[in-house]
Amino acid sequence: MRARRHAPIGDTASINPPPNDADSSPSKSQRKRDMHDLQELGQALAELPTERLAAVDMPEALRGAIDEYLRTRSHEGRRRQMQYVGKLMRQADAEPLREAVAAYRLGSARDTLQLHEAERWRAELVVDDDAMNRWAQTFPDSDLQQLRSLVRAARAESAADVGQRRGRGWRALFQFVKPHLAEASSTP
Repeated sequence: MRARRHAPIGDTASINPPPNDADSSPSKSQRKRDMHDLQELGQALAELPTERLAAVDMPEALRGAIDEYLRTRSHEGRRRQMQYVGKLMRQADAEPLREAVAAYRLGSARDTLQLHEAERWRAELVVDDDAMNRWAQTFPDSDLQQLRSLVRAARAESAADVGQRRGRGWRALFQFVKPHLAEASSTP
């Protein structure tokens, strides 16, 4: 039996070499997380409307892979194609693609918020007389005579149709309120 050679006591450099910052790369788990993030970004790109997707600047190979994903119908085929999209995403600059997806999602959220605001104004105008004064102060350029007429019609429908679906006056009031809010949100 041969004797084992041990490192001299105090010489730990041969046992534990110092970490080299140039050699330190992300762990395998981190690389996998990054790949999954890119694959999810590819999925979000594929969910964009066709006209939005066409406006996004991306490599042609990636665009072709996303188009193929959209044409594929089988579950397994779509899964494998999305993995390929994720692989192609590694060579693409992901930041502009993230910005395109975020801009689309933000626009959608902004539109939803604007619709909720219009519904809130409509409900306040029908229920509260002071809401008409607040509207006149907030939107002085609006046709207040038409607004009063629409509010009266919506109130009459609300009183007559308790518990039923709202009628024409309710919808017309909403259509009156909505463009004023859109104009106000687009002006700085």
